[in-house]
Amino acid sequence: MSVKKIPLQFKTDIPPAGETEVVNPFDGSVIATLETAGEKHINELLETAKELYDDRAGWLTVQKRVEILERTASIISEREDDLIKQAAGEGGKPYNDSKVEIYRASDSAKIAAETIRTEAGNVIPMGGDLYSANRAAFTQKEPIGVVVAVSAFNHPLNLIVHQVGAAVAAGCPVIVKPAVETPLSCVSFKDILVEAGLPPEWCQVVITDSNDTAQALVTDERTAFFSFIGSSRVGWSLRSKLAPGTRCALEHGGVAPALVYPDADMERAAVLLAKGGFYHAGQVCVSTQRIYVQKKEGRRFVSLLQKEAQSLKVGDPALKSTQVGPLIRPSEVERVHKWVTQAVKEGAELVCGGKPVLDTCYEPTVLLNPSDKSLVSTEEIFGPVVCIYEVDDMEDAVARANGLDVAFQSSVFTSDIDTALATAKKLNASGVMVNDHTAFRIDGMPFAGLKKSGLGTGGIPHTIKDMSVEKMVVLRSDGI
Repeated sequence: MSVKKIPLQFKTDIPPAGETEVVNPFDGSVIATLETAGEKHINELLETAKELYDDRAGWLTVQKRVEILERTASIISEREDDLIKQAAGEGGKPYNDSKVEIYRASDSAKIAAETIRTEAGNVIPMGGDLYSANRAAFTQKEPIGVVVAVSAFNHPLNLIVHQVGAAVAAGCPVIVKPAVETPLSCVSFKDILVEAGLPPEWCQVVITDSNDTAQALVTDERTAFFSFIGSSRVGWSLRSKLAPGTRCALEHGGVAPALVYPDADMERAAVLLAKGGFYHAGQVCVSTQRIYVQKKEGRRFVSLLQKEAQSLKVGDPALKSTQVGPLIRPSEVERVHKWVTQAVKEGAELVCGGKPVLDTCYEPTVLLNPSDKSLVSTEEIFGPVVCIYEVDDMEDAVARANGLDVAFQSSVFTSDIDTALATAKKLNASGVMVNDHTAFRIDGMPFAGLKKSGLGTGGIPHTIKDMSVEKMVVLRSDGI
């Protein structure tokens, strides 16, 4: 298999800083080599973007942006097979799950187009008092400025559409740094945007494995909006270094608690929570990590979840039969195994799993009653590990879920609507899924981390709003 060689993804006379390899996380084969950017490129990148923004007469019209995004959605659908194979190859997400991601990426572009087609400014009532007589007022949406987006590996195309597609929809020049493990989907998306009619300088892709280069890009005063998807440690650190006036949105992770009430359909809950916990080998910011169940139902639920976990096929993400693929790199397999082993030493019962597979994958693992001090309880695992905690009553479950320093999406399983609504109100979470797993998401819905899990609200319409300025225009005329 030939190795792709990809040059710098922006115009420059400055030589590349170096090269990086894209490696298939399942078999370790090299897929591509890409030239990387360095700090010496930063000024050029930002100046190009800033000049585009400052030339207000040259802004992309709403009509042009709609046309670009609608055509982009069509091209993604037309190239579905190639994009699926690429996403599975560089990111390790199983074929069928990658297929869903490519569908969602196309849908995300459609949502972006529809959002700017239908959402405009507002009319501000005037004339109702002495001070506003003889005036009419309205607001209109304008781009906020240069957007810098830093993305994650786990959804290599759709996350890029959420960040870059939203910036295009808002009319902002955008500089995007994809995860160094999965840059190919981002490069493909840039190519699709250009084919759909976007002038290439409006989206500059920066491939770099240098933290200093990324930080210099993010913290420059020319960056008007910073969009980050990744670890809370990196996100909060970068936020503290932003230039005055730079706005930001941070999307980190959580531990996605699920509460299974005694009256729930236990079999159905086990099926869905296995999906929520082991989808993409648990490498999702809202993967189900904690499940609370009352002690009297504990053993029954444990056996049901064990059955589901052990039925999953682990292996090559290129195969349609695979349900759990590799972790993004072997060091992550080692980390997850270390955490699981330590949790068992600290008192957790290993229900199933607990071993690496082929050095690049990890068995779907269920732990029962790990210590609250174990890393599997205190940190986001980001691996195929689900922890079950037996509680005396469900009020205790709510208290334990709310006692965490991260908060994102959660789940409630019950057959009683009053219980579902009451628990949803009690839970400190930005989203509560009733009788569904924690990882459910569609691309137009609000998606937000609370506490240490993030800042701002994701979802295409919400991101476009964040990347826009609502400018008010007041007209004074004696004829009004």
